[in-house]
Amino acid sequence: MRFATSEAAKGWASLCAEAAGNARRCFEALRADPLATDNPDRQHRLRGQLATASLGGRDLPQWEFEVTSGGRVRYLVDVDRRTVHFVYASTRHPKDTDA
Repeated sequence: MRFATSEAAKGWASLCAEAAGNARRCFEALRADPLATDNPDRQHRLRGQLATASLGGRDLPQWEFEVTSGGRVRYLVDVDRRTVHFVYASTRHPKDTDA
């Protein structure tokens, strides 16, 4: 697992400070199976324009994990390289998924 941006790293630190137990569960879940679909309310692939994002010139599937009621982690999964890239982490819900 890697941070794709310094903002994601800072956001992760904030999540860990605010909800250490939940952040740890998120980390362990993503480490074990970043593509899990057994708990879609907590972990799911984003849809529409957010379904993929570009990193290093490659389009990768983008997923989201609900760490707290407002806190989210967004990540890209590079299956070939067996790497999860954190692209967003915050104690606040991202506005781009608000209906």
